[in-house]
Amino acid sequence: MKDATGVKNLTEILKSEHNSSNTRENKLVVVVSAMGKTTNLLEKLLVRFFNEKSLENPYLEEAKAFHFGIASELFPDPTHPIFDEISNLFVEIEWVLEDGPVDSFDFTYDQIVSMGELLSTTVVSHYLNSQGLTNTWVDARNFIATDNQYREANVDWEKTEKLIQAGFPPLLEKGLIVTQGFIGSTSENFTTTLGREGSDYSAAIFAACLDAKQVCIWKDVPGVLNADPKWFDHTELIPELSYLDAIELTYYGATVIHPKTIKPLQNKGINLFVRSFLDSSGQGTRIGKEASHLPVSSFIFKVDQVLISIMPKDFSFIVEDNLSHIFHLFHTHRVKINMMHNSAVSFSVSVDNQPEYLNNLVHALEKAFQVNVQDKLELITIRYYDQDTMERVLKEKEIIMELRDRNTCQLLVKNL
Repeated sequence: MKDATGVKNLTEILKSEHNSSNTRENKLVVVVSAMGKTTNLLEKLLVRFFNEKSLENPYLEEAKAFHFGIASELFPDPTHPIFDEISNLFVEIEWVLEDGPVDSFDFTYDQIVSMGELLSTTVVSHYLNSQGLTNTWVDARNFIATDNQYREANVDWEKTEKLIQAGFPPLLEKGLIVTQGFIGSTSENFTTTLGREGSDYSAAIFAACLDAKQVCIWKDVPGVLNADPKWFDHTELIPELSYLDAIELTYYGATVIHPKTIKPLQNKGINLFVRSFLDSSGQGTRIGKEASHLPVSSFIFKVDQVLISIMPKDFSFIVEDNLSHIFHLFHTHRVKINMMHNSAVSFSVSVDNQPEYLNNLVHALEKAFQVNVQDKLELITIRYYDQDTMERVLKEKEIIMELRDRNTCQLLVKNL
């Protein structure tokens, strides 16, 4: 949802689902992400705060104006409680800023950026109630228990399942539940986030713990496409996907679904539907265990890639001991590998260009290895490729590294 119109559209979709003869008896849990570009805005707020240590932050004022503007469109009465609740949530952000930066950027990130979901669900819950859709606003942090790995926390599944199974059924008897995606909480009650675009994953967590009949994710695309429309003029809707193909596509970087979403649903045999809120009558894509493999080649593009080539400083080979140490450093510095290749004397990987993590990783690697870095590259992954599909994407590009198996081809390239 990017604006007030998006909130109204959500309301109409929920009315249709709630009033349908097929779903009238179903209990609905609505998982909402932050509105518009709120997450990006709060990230900018945080970076500026850490760099300048100033409480005067234009991004904070922009975020306030954005949310109050949406509330004003939805609630003409300026005395409606929603305005005080939005104010109070922004006060919580200001408290974090007033405490000053802590050593951990990631910890502060989660305390501030998570407020986007709390703001959006507060607005949505009030509006749904005003439109006759009785609902209970639920704080996801009280139910999704995680470890302390801030910005990409790991779910404590046993504890989370107990909390959700105990707390949600009585609330669902009263009506809809509106809760947040993306966020959880540590055992010390500090807020954590589950990774960017993590609301889909949150929906899968709630669904798996409740043994839901299905999950439906509403996007601004018709469903899962075989390529991102910003890269291809002509894309095809994939009506059905197997869990395996969906996992592969998200692993390689398809952004329509969070990478961790599929597995909890696969474990419980829960169908996942991806549909468009721009055209709620469209069939979308169904992901399930009995779906056939991809009917067309699928393309995934990751830009701004960095190739890191690692070689021994002496005359030794790259063997298990070296690889163990290398992988440990990547894990410690939180750098994800998108593509990798090893030979007798080198180990090469493609990673996202994230200077805040990458610079420290390279410095750590250089203590034991010779390291070469090449940036401004693109990673193209083709699922169910053939020669024509490869030639299609390689126009005016030079291949830097290439990997193939029976179903998938990865090409690390640079522009000519």
